[in-house]
Amino acid sequence: MIVEFASFLVAAVLLILLPGPDSLVVLRGLSSGGRAGGIRTSAGVICGLLVWIFAAVLGLSALLQASEVGFEVLKIVGGIYLVWMGVQSLRAMRRDADVDVAASGFSSGFVAGFLTDVLNPKIGILFVTLLPGFVPDGFPVALTTFGLGMAYLLLTVVYFAALVVAAGRISAWMRSPRIRRRIDGIAGLALLGFGVRLATE
Repeated sequence: MIVEFASFLVAAVLLILLPGPDSLVVLRGLSSGGRAGGIRTSAGVICGLLVWIFAAVLGLSALLQASEVGFEVLKIVGGIYLVWMGVQSLRAMRRDADVDVAASGFSSGFVAGFLTDVLNPKIGILFVTLLPGFVPDGFPVALTTFGLGMAYLLLTVVYFAALVVAAGRISAWMRSPRIRRRIDGIAGLALLGFGVRLATE
């Protein structure tokens, strides 16, 4: 049990630290809304992860993996959403920096974090393949899968909390017009790339 759990923790930490859409929307939330914006976006991502954890436990992610049509539809919808997010970020570069261009709505905050996670079927497939693979022999699959999922969630919370704390110390720098435009530009291009890749690969 200890070996499997330690191996899972290593794999989970590596996956969480890899740059992805989740981290990008949280960073954009921090740059546009400060610490509060980062917290709202992080909360959305966490709730999205919770949905996929329960889906993995209930076997819904496995059903999604088996349904080629369902997977493709969710993948395309998720890709379109990420592209839309990217376009919004690029548009934000051209707006007045004194206006909080992403304080609410679908472009940032809780909704952005939640939809970025829920509309990405790869997270569901990841959970249904990753979590059961670390369940030791003789342990209840559903309960242990849920426990591993919650451990992954806790690690994600710690990671986002570290981002929020670090951003709080440099919030003035992040919210300067020049830096915000750069963050919006980088996030926009990256989200466009993630969206196109998700929808087409």
